[in-house]
Amino acid sequence: MSATNTYDAIVIGSGISGGWAAKELTEKGLKTIMLERGRDIVHIKDYVNANKAPWEFPHRGGKTQEMVKDYPVLNRDYPLNETNLDYWVNEKESPYEEVKPFDWFRGYHVGGRSLMWGRQSYRWHDTDFEANLKDGVGTDWPIRYADLAPWYSYAEKFAGISGNRDGVPILPDGDFMPAMEMNIVEKDMKKRFVEHYNEQRHFIIGRTANITVPHEGRTNCQYRNKCWLGCPFGAYFSTQSATLPAAQKTGNLTLRPWSIVTRILYDKDTKKAKGVEVLDAQTKQTYEYYAKIVFVNASAINSAWILMNSATDIWPGGLGSSSDQLGHNIMDHHLNVGAGGVAEGYEDKYTFGRRANGIYIPRYRNLNGEKRDYIRGFGYQGSAGRERWSRDIPELNVGGDFKDALSEPGQWTFGMSGFGETLPYHENKMTLSKDKKDAWGLPIPVIDAVIRDNEKKMRVDMQADAVEMLEAAGLKHVTPFVQDAVLGKGIHEMGTARMGRDPKSSVLNGWNQVWDAQNVFVTDGAAMASSACQNPSLTYMALTARAANYAVEQLKKGNLA
Repeated sequence: MSATNTYDAIVIGSGISGGWAAKELTEKGLKTIMLERGRDIVHIKDYVNANKAPWEFPHRGGKTQEMVKDYPVLNRDYPLNETNLDYWVNEKESPYEEVKPFDWFRGYHVGGRSLMWGRQSYRWHDTDFEANLKDGVGTDWPIRYADLAPWYSYAEKFAGISGNRDGVPILPDGDFMPAMEMNIVEKDMKKRFVEHYNEQRHFIIGRTANITVPHEGRTNCQYRNKCWLGCPFGAYFSTQSATLPAAQKTGNLTLRPWSIVTRILYDKDTKKAKGVEVLDAQTKQTYEYYAKIVFVNASAINSAWILMNSATDIWPGGLGSSSDQLGHNIMDHHLNVGAGGVAEGYEDKYTFGRRANGIYIPRYRNLNGEKRDYIRGFGYQGSAGRERWSRDIPELNVGGDFKDALSEPGQWTFGMSGFGETLPYHENKMTLSKDKKDAWGLPIPVIDAVIRDNEKKMRVDMQADAVEMLEAAGLKHVTPFVQDAVLGKGIHEMGTARMGRDPKSSVLNGWNQVWDAQNVFVTDGAAMASSACQNPSLTYMALTARAANYAVEQLKKGNLA
């Protein structure tokens, strides 16, 4: 065991949860190495497109046929464009197999998807943590809201979440910075909405990880809405803007990019992990790193991949597979259903700046005794704005009239899309391919996950309710929309190594420890026992901070060494 390769803690992955693990462990005095499989992206310096105008890109920010050919998965939705193409995974080098369509949008670099995330940040409610037990679905969460509430506050205060304390029963308030403001159409819609639904449904400004006042050396949001390019102001929460600087400040962090963790090294005598094996992505040389604790934060599918590839001489299914749950229960939020409409009478009004946020309608179905023909529920995200020059005007052709029309703002429109909860089905799973390899000779993931009857029934309400609410809020020409619900598109993969109360039905205990190796912690989306309908990243942050605190306490007591 080489002293130069020995640390107190190893963190696998540098995204939202990995960055938090590194921050917490280093601030508590642990010499920590954070291993990232992709390249380094240095804050500010490497945000090469952050200050470019659309006309400075060769294709005005669009996509080319070559990009479509090289990125067939990314092309399935909005992420494929030339402005931040190098933030997304090279699909030829890192393929995966789909038994059924699954849109897996990944970022392999320091910061991971913390550089590209939507930043919507919501607490869960006790209803969410209790749902599995009450419905007899999946496994009971080993924690409740009270266990996580102080850690939600801790995460919100450091990350910087802007929002209002809205008093919505199903959506706990947090420790917020001043909220962003609704525009005039949204404000008027809210008035009509509240009057119509009499507080039975709520229409609020989004709670977003964009700071609105200077915080922790970061400059407040400049309303550029270019977050996906990397923010030179540090105005939104990312590993680069927040957790990495905090960890580096301690002097206890070693960051190693280009480091693919291929397996966790398990000691069958101590029944603990002793370190990890790393394949250098550039040289393809293999190294070993040793530590007393290991935090696995590679994202739900890759974290499960690492566990599945570890300790296979003891458990054929990998470390954590003794419950037969490892790799199972894949969840995501099902999207692409909602409605849009026109707001008339605001032709003399316009917006100022580009607000990097929208409105949120929290869940209201299957609460307070209501029972639909499905369980759980959904929320909506949306916004109002004026159409711009790129709008479609089918009644006009080229020529002077066309140009004149496009020189003026278009009509005010409002659109909203639902985010529905997906249940933790054991049949929704991933495995490792027996014959297909990636560019490094490693087995690729095979993903088999779809929505099922419960979600399909929910989507009927998601569409009908959207139409009803927009009409109640005064919009005209309301039009519903629905597309096929393909998991992965929500970019909220969860559940492959779920928490639980019993090692026979879960991979992790209530402190995010792997039952089979209790110095291994998994605190990213893999740990989730259910998906709720809120964006999950704030919950990952809270779980990670809580688990890191517990790990250090147990380490000091000698329980993990």
